[in-house]
Amino acid sequence: MIFSRLHIYTLAALCALLVTLSVRAEQLILPPLGTDLVGSLREVVAQQNESLSDIARRFDLGHNEIDHANPNVDHWLPKAGTGVLLPTRYILPAAPRRGLVLNLPEMRVYYYPNPSASDETAKLITYPVSIGRMDWKTPMGFTRIVKKVKDPAWYPPTSIKKEALEKGEPLPDVVPAGPDNPLGQHSLRLSMSGYLMHGTNKPYGVGMRVSHGCLRFYPEDIAELFDLVSVNTKVNIINQPVKAGWFMGMLYLEVHPPLDEDEHIEQTLRHAAMEAINQARLGYEDLGLVSGRAVKRAVTERRGIPVPILKQSL
Repeated sequence: MIFSRLHIYTLAALCALLVTLSVRAEQLILPPLGTDLVGSLREVVAQQNESLSDIARRFDLGHNEIDHANPNVDHWLPKAGTGVLLPTRYILPAAPRRGLVLNLPEMRVYYYPNPSASDETAKLITYPVSIGRMDWKTPMGFTRIVKKVKDPAWYPPTSIKKEALEKGEPLPDVVPAGPDNPLGQHSLRLSMSGYLMHGTNKPYGVGMRVSHGCLRFYPEDIAELFDLVSVNTKVNIINQPVKAGWFMGMLYLEVHPPLDEDEHIEQTLRHAAMEAINQARLGYEDLGLVSGRAVKRAVTERRGIPVPILKQSL
């Protein structure tokens, strides 16, 4: 049964890909349970005077994830003509596929909109985000959107005003809407007190740990999400540096650098990888043996790219 479902999904995904590539590659067909990979890897050529940040924004990727996928490419001055891998293939997080799921190490949000009609194909939309710095951690857990605000004013909390004052950059009590507002033009307030999902007036920081705990989106992404979500949409914030999942009878592993404060040494991260693999293999133990060498390489490189790990293909 699993293989027939997978073949059907693959045909549907290929048809969908022809459509989504001309619209927005991050709007993907949601696969059925038992299939965990979405998207596809691509490569582009760096143009003259084009940084990886420029390429990342053009293809809706974050700063860190394009760096991790291209460890041998200079971020700010890649040589013109250099091939740049776009890490636009993802293993879905091990979490319920509903609402918004934010994976902190990945710095990426997965949005599972409810189909508007019973016969509508379920979709998935994914966005890169910035998360809280180590000293201003983004909290984990379940929350929900409680308020939507267009052109928000920013009221810096006392803690942030104190930090800014210590740097010699005092903040006013309120920053009105406009180009200098760090919230951008859209904000989604969460039920976690003091935390928002919002745009930014510094888009090249998206995909890094640069915020005071809030989630920063590219302006064009938060504008789209703002129109798609409603108040009470559920948000699940998780910490999964390692993800494992299936596609066409093959098991894949995706490893991201863990959060700094987790202090994962390679052995600990490998243990997390084996836990993810064992969880994914429940019920599919007879589909092949796991290659320890492939797992070790994925854990060591931490490029954030799904790689096959069953011996039958290695």
